Amino acid sequence: MSLSESSIKSTEKEPVVKVIYKRSIDDSSQEAPKSEWSSLQFDVSEENIKKIRYEEGLYDPGSGEICTKYLPLSASSVFRHPYYNYPGIVDPGIKDALLKSEPKTIYPEDGQKLYLALCEESNQCPIRQFYRELLTSKIDLKYYGISSKGVRPIACALKYNRFVTVVDLTDNFLDEDGCYHLGEILIENITLEELNLHGCRIGPEGLKRLIANLHINKSLRTLNLCKNKLGDKGLEYLAKSIFLGADIVDINLSYNELGPDSLTSLCDAFETHNKLKCIDLSWNNIMSANAVFSLCQKFAQNEAFEYINLSWNSLSGAKIGNSIRILIARCPNLHSIYFNNNRLSSEVVKTICAGLVNCGPKLTTLDLSYNKLMPQDAMLLLSCLKNRKVKLKYLLLDNIIVKEEFDALRKEILLQKFRKDTVITHGEVIPEFVPKGVDIREILFNRADFLCKKKRKDIALILLGIHKEFGAQMDTKMFARAIKTNGAPLDEDVVEAMTILFPGAVLAKSKNINLADLVDYLSRKWPDRKLPPTPPPEPEPEPDPKSKKK
Repeated sequence: MSLSESSIKSTEKEPVVKVIYKRSIDDSSQEAPKSEWSSLQFDVSEENIKKIRYEEGLYDPGSGEICTKYLPLSASSVFRHPYYNYPGIVDPGIKDALLKSEPKTIYPEDGQKLYLALCEESNQCPIRQFYRELLTSKIDLKYYGISSKGVRPIACALKYNRFVTVVDLTDNFLDEDGCYHLGEILIENITLEELNLHGCRIGPEGLKRLIANLHINKSLRTLNLCKNKLGDKGLEYLAKSIFLGADIVDINLSYNELGPDSLTSLCDAFETHNKLKCIDLSWNNIMSANAVFSLCQKFAQNEAFEYINLSWNSLSGAKIGNSIRILIARCPNLHSIYFNNNRLSSEVVKTICAGLVNCGPKLTTLDLSYNKLMPQDAMLLLSCLKNRKVKLKYLLLDNIIVKEEFDALRKEILLQKFRKDTVITHGEVIPEFVPKGVDIREILFNRADFLCKKKRKDIALILLGIHKEFGAQMDTKMFARAIKTNGAPLDEDVVEAMTILFPGAVLAKSKNINLADLVDYLSRKWPDRKLPPTPPPEPEPEPDPKSKKK
């Protein structure tokens, strides 16, 4: 290397400079590290109150969400700055209101709050008495005039009630909608035992809705449907409910315009479900003895049967007596029989008396008042009470005319120790007839005797012979025929007068003459006129010994 090249290199070396001051460059666009922040330089106490409260469950640090105030800021700035991290707003229920159905309000089972809420909803004035009685055993709203809209809150309040056992709605007009809501009670209620709808005029369609769920309910025992205009159609619905298994044991069906078809429907239902104990069928239009007989046969198959009322039904005929006798003989728990205000005549009395001899120990009441019974029929019924086995306490024969001997026997029976509490009623007491002045019977038989003597006949012997042949009672037509057969020349008016003066038992289709009373009078009028004694039978001829030898 030459000298010129080395001189050039030396000249190219950098000169040595001494540093006097170095300026620090501050970038204002960047923040200082957090360790240098003056606001974060504070003494942290060892005991953090929030942590202590959090451990005790008394403090919630929040959701960690961003306050909505800072939403326009960028995500990087928000999460980097500690002052921006505020607790989020708790949902006040907007999500549940939009996405979920409204929760059901649960009311107490007594139904009081539910009743007030439903009344407010339907703009009805609450019934204060009903509200109070929801906590008792009986709801008594008879004659209250409940509107058709007011039945629904009442029914809903009773649906789950566990206090009320009796509901009385006597004489409140109920339409079909009200009956439907009352019927809904029977699905859930398990304490209701008696429902009284006397005079509510629900009709057959209302009854159909009321008892639609009756076979499901197992608590209701007594149902009063008196004066509801049910008719035979309504009884068909009731019979169907009994057929399906309704556990009703006491039912009142009086004043419902029922006919024989209603009893036929009940008989069909009792073929499968016969648990009825008490039935009231009074004040209807049954009239048919055959229908009553069929019904009583079904009741006779039920040993638990206790009470029957068939008064005011225009019943007549011998089959009614057989019906009563079947009930008395086959129902050991039967205690009351009411057949008053019908058209029963003497033909049923003997049948009833035959049944009373073998009656059960619980039979206490027999009511045959206001029937076409004769004094001798009343006497025959009263004589049954002489028997200690007959436990009757109430023999009711109101408006049945009796004689003085009945009153004497009645007093004699009531004096006995086992008849202390017995009640025997009767109608007017006819005193024994004592003729004053001319006796019409004497004129009648003197006329008959005069007419018969013209033909050389004795009327006394003819009548005694008829009595001997036909007995104490005889049909009036047969009596007139027998008089003519014996050759007595009596006019029709004379024979008719005899049947009027000596009346016998009145049957359904005929009248009788009492020959026993007639002969008794003749024996006093003509004591010397008697039938010749009946000759003894002739002895049989003895066989001839010679014929035997041959």
